[in-house]
Amino acid sequence: MFNLDDDESQRKLALSASLIAVLPVVYYLYRKVFSGVANSSRTSTSNSNSTAASLAAQGQTSSEQKKETKSIMQPARADLAPPKDDPFTQEQLKQFDGSNPDKPIYVSIKGTVFDVTHKKDVYGPGKSYNVFAGKDGSRGLGMSSLKTEDAVPDYSTLDEKDMKTLNDWHEFFKKRYNIVGRVTDLPPAVADKLTTSL
Repeated sequence: MFNLDDDESQRKLALSASLIAVLPVVYYLYRKVFSGVANSSRTSTSNSNSTAASLAAQGQTSSEQKKETKSIMQPARADLAPPKDDPFTQEQLKQFDGSNPDKPIYVSIKGTVFDVTHKKDVYGPGKSYNVFAGKDGSRGLGMSSLKTEDAVPDYSTLDEKDMKTLNDWHEFFKKRYNIVGRVTDLPPAVADKLTTSL
């Protein structure tokens, strides 16, 4: 043990007592700081994993999603031209898929044809939403799917939730893109829905 008559021993004793008094506080702070970092890291990892899984299911990466969100979320426009009612067949619509730089890019939703040319960075060849260019891809929009096989005009089998999503997309487009026409040869099940809902 320490000899209390010795100055060196007294210093060692004081130092030991100080350490014993401070250690619980240091340990408490250590736990507080590092458990907060671990929880925050776990939460952010969990959130990013679920987001990544959702994007992967749609065939996207996180960086594509960030670019896409930045590109597609735009305010409503006040400078839209009056809507046109020019007739298009699905075959004619294919010419406006962005593959010909001299032609505009059109997307049809529920038979309404929108000119999306000013958003080539989203609807142009090789871009996130090009799957909908030059066609009526209503079903895919309702399902929030970017799969080519889902980008078809027959949305008659959509459930109520997906139908709401599709209607929300239609409203979104109406406020941001010029209407240039309508598709005249939609599948009968969809064409009947359109005429009965008007």
